Amino acid sequence: MSGALSPDVRALRRTLHRVPELGFQESVTSALLARELGAIGGAHPMGQPRPIAATGWVVDLGPADAARTLLLRADMDGLPIREATGLDYASEHEGRMHACGHDAHMAALVFAARHLAEHTPPGVRLRLLFQPAEEGKGGALRCIDEGVLDGVDAAFGLHVWNELPLGTVAATAGGIMAGVVDVSFRVIGRGGHGALPDRTRDPIIAASRLVLALQTVISREESPLAAAVMTIGMIHAGDAFNVIPDEATLRGTVRAFDPAQEERLRAAISRVAAGVAMACDVQIEVDWQSYAAPTVNDPGMAALAARVCAGVDGVREVRTDYRTMAGEDFGDFLAEVPGCFLLVGSGDPAGGSEPHHSPRFEIDEGVLPLATALHIAMARAWAELG
Repeated sequence: MSGALSPDVRALRRTLHRVPELGFQESVTSALLARELGAIGGAHPMGQPRPIAATGWVVDLGPADAARTLLLRADMDGLPIREATGLDYASEHEGRMHACGHDAHMAALVFAARHLAEHTPPGVRLRLLFQPAEEGKGGALRCIDEGVLDGVDAAFGLHVWNELPLGTVAATAGGIMAGVVDVSFRVIGRGGHGALPDRTRDPIIAASRLVLALQTVISREESPLAAAVMTIGMIHAGDAFNVIPDEATLRGTVRAFDPAQEERLRAAISRVAAGVAMACDVQIEVDWQSYAAPTVNDPGMAALAARVCAGVDGVREVRTDYRTMAGEDFGDFLAEVPGCFLLVGSGDPAGGSEPHHSPRFEIDEGVLPLATALHIAMARAWAELG
């Protein structure tokens, strides 16, 4: 099955790769998916695709009176990155790129739908979700608000993953991807001439101290055995080289698997910011925005997935111990219903694959039929649970 699907699923993935769009702006992508879904027939024709979350689609397969429903999900959005792969199917949208594999996710789920429309597992309904705005825009929560989980008993999803080699699949019980919180700091001082620093309250000095002081929150207040990461990825201050500005802004992320740990980190970071503000005689405002809940796999669903993966052609190794500090809003679904999220290796087994979110990111397209087969196999196995 996997080999027969490969050429067509690859062609669809490349078509989608050419037209990446940002969250809730995926109009071209949405139209392509509508065309593909509308062409699916089979022994058990799909229900009419329904729009969701502005640009997404949800479609049910199977009897409306089925006792149980399984959600299968693929995300749709690209990233604000200028592609530098040099591929002949590279992005045609300037400054936009599928640099995280969402094009592969969509293609795999479309082809899984084609197969499942012909061979629908008996006694269950399958709800296919093509979700916009995974990349920090709250797409999963909006789909939940619009009712995508109504009547759903379990959820399954996957992510192609260049940090694992092709043929390796991670099916880890418990936390597999971290929760992510966006934290911003506004440092308010008093600007002035660069020659008269004594007449100012320098926000750049305070911001610099803040970055360094925050490093102790993880290294000295959390156990080295409890995974957590804080990163400051943006700093901005001033517009002239000889002027001390009034303000500086910083922005970063906090990542943890345990909500209680996240709360401790929030409290510690706020305390450190207040201390730096006092020491530097400035004000520091701290703002928090949730980016993604931890992706926590149900132990029973993870065990089922591990067994299923071991029997799928092309899977050479199943990892049940792999975790990553990257975040994924599929965790929002798993906070509502039990389920499992797989990381499916798409990297070069010899190493050297570009990481996700790189302008040179590319997957080993051998993962496409494998991801398709995993959707199909999980749907069948879940149906057989009875």
